[in-house]
Amino acid sequence: MLDEGPTSNRADPVSNRLEREESQLWRWALGLLVLFAAAVAALSWQELKDLPYRLWAIPAGLFMLAVLFATYAFGRKREVSELKQILKGFQNQAGVTPSEEQLDQLGQLIMRSQRNFKDLIDSLDDVALAISLDGTLRTVNRRTTELLGIPYAQLVGHKLEDFLGAPLRPEGSSSLTRFLEKRNWSGVVEVHLKDNSRRFYDCVVNAIVKGGDVTGASVLARDVTRHREKEQRFTQLFESLREGVYISNPEGKLLEVNPALVSILGYDCKEDLLNLPPEQLSPNGAEPVLGRTGSQSGTTRIREVRLRRKDGGVAVCVDTSTGVIESGRVIRYQGTLVDVTEKRAMERQLHRQEEFRQHLLESFPDLILVLDLKGQYTFVSARIGELLGYGPEHLMGKSVEDAESTSPELAALYRTVATGQSSLTSREYGSRHRDGSWRTMLGMASPLLDAEGKPAGVIISVRDVTMEKKLEQQIIQSERLAAMGQMIGGFAHELNNPLTSILGMAELLQEGEVSEAARKQLVILHKEARRAAEIVQNLQYFARPPAPGKSPVDLNELVQRTLQMQAYPLRKSNITVDFLPEPAIPAIVADPNQLMQVFLNLVLNAEQAIRENREKGTIRVRIGRKPDSVWLMFQDDGPGIAPDNLTHIFDPFFTTKRPGRGTGLGLSICKTVLREHGGNIEAASAPDGGAVFTITLPVPAKVDAATK
Repeated sequence: MLDEGPTSNRADPVSNRLEREESQLWRWALGLLVLFAAAVAALSWQELKDLPYRLWAIPAGLFMLAVLFATYAFGRKREVSELKQILKGFQNQAGVTPSEEQLDQLGQLIMRSQRNFKDLIDSLDDVALAISLDGTLRTVNRRTTELLGIPYAQLVGHKLEDFLGAPLRPEGSSSLTRFLEKRNWSGVVEVHLKDNSRRFYDCVVNAIVKGGDVTGASVLARDVTRHREKEQRFTQLFESLREGVYISNPEGKLLEVNPALVSILGYDCKEDLLNLPPEQLSPNGAEPVLGRTGSQSGTTRIREVRLRRKDGGVAVCVDTSTGVIESGRVIRYQGTLVDVTEKRAMERQLHRQEEFRQHLLESFPDLILVLDLKGQYTFVSARIGELLGYGPEHLMGKSVEDAESTSPELAALYRTVATGQSSLTSREYGSRHRDGSWRTMLGMASPLLDAEGKPAGVIISVRDVTMEKKLEQQIIQSERLAAMGQMIGGFAHELNNPLTSILGMAELLQEGEVSEAARKQLVILHKEARRAAEIVQNLQYFARPPAPGKSPVDLNELVQRTLQMQAYPLRKSNITVDFLPEPAIPAIVADPNQLMQVFLNLVLNAEQAIRENREKGTIRVRIGRKPDSVWLMFQDDGPGIAPDNLTHIFDPFFTTKRPGRGTGLGLSICKTVLREHGGNIEAASAPDGGAVFTITLPVPAKVDAATK
């Protein structure tokens, strides 16, 4: 007994040292276990996070389990150390019965260790349990009892399937042989409870080994039902969308696509599309269409792209893509592709139709006007520039009632159709051109119907009929002149014989013996009869002009002879003649007597106009040359010609002279004579007053060549 004390004392430092080494070894082991779990979680996080299912919870759960296990193991190590100290005290007091205090201390330590373990697993929010290989529950935590709604005592010792509505359905391989080989398994389990509810759990299962044999399994399960439902809804949405959905890497390689995109690009299955090189989706094969190589921006981009289909065709799509950024860089792109191939083809067809309609309207010879039911111009064709000198913008948006260039007749035409009084109507109206001239227009209006056949406006086509109206008036005038010529010819023939008898009798009576007073009356009678005979002769000439005896005529000489014949009357009336001959004027082929009659008629008219309005005046005569004709101008400084008379001045029997001063045939005969010679005569008012008559006569080609 005396020798054991020193030996025991010598053994205590060694034992204490071993315990310290053991504690340090435990701390290192547990620390390495936690670091290993953290490393595994960090490495697997990136891979699992990119998968479509929420498997990123597995590494997080593994890390939390490692931390909890290290905490639990370290606490158990302390309890074991305390037990060792108690046992050591028992060994040192060998043969000595332990005191009640020591036994109580040992029991409290054991109970506290069990309670700490129970509190540990009960503090977990996840389901934790231990189960034998035949499915008998060995222990469960509080979360398990809450899930099944059964107390702890009624669960332990019973099989798990007794508390479920259907057998467990693990996703993936669930073979017991495979589990016994690997001694671990992780995956998602579908659990059907007795209340007919269904839940999904992400499980981590590890084997419980005793003596080298697997006797059971520890299960840690996290409820992922909500995440799984979200994934299912997302998957259903992803699969059912009519728009193409894709996920690609930054280089444009497709990682995931939905069935709609497979159909858009004409492939048979998703795998064929995912196996394509990125550049094969490009129509020209130059560079990938999807992705943004080199870009680190995750902003949303909307653009129109062209993708090659399996059959070699091109699909036009609107691409809306967004980059997913992690650690400051884009790891993938996800987006949608909306097929607009048919839409773009339809837009091109509509554009071509619109261009055709526009060209058709612009090439239409009439002016096309479209007005809505409010009377506002909604379309004006470019033909308005040729008809009225304005651009379409002059009328666009304006009201038919307020537009300056709209005549009241056109507004009335619109109202007739817009109010439903007539479905098709036309009307002639006058419209002022931008240059101030008046044009005669023919407007035809009809209702414009919408797609449902309801009135949506009025469409009016406008045609310039100014020339047609002039030609119509000329035809009417020609027919009138022809009829009048026949009538005048008959009258002249009937009057010519009585006038001849009157003239003869007047001359015989003058030769006889009559009083002076009677002689004067006979002179007046003879003079008036002669005048009547000349009128009859003019009427006969107007009705049937004689065939002219044409010969080369020098116009300078012919004008001078005419002016010489009227030199005395003009000088007596204080009228000066301003005539400038033109030596370069070639000779023309004409009847000199008829031309002299025309010139004389113009000089007499000018003399009479000046004499009736002023005491003196001037008659200006000019001659000029054109390439294929010559012209003569007779201008006076009298009162001029009223604008209303210009269109009728050459009509037969039209005169502005007082009664008894003229028959109205002079200018009409002049025009007839000049037309017989292939020429023409025009009348106008001079800017500073007076009348201007311009005669045009052709130059025969032989005479013109000889002159040159």
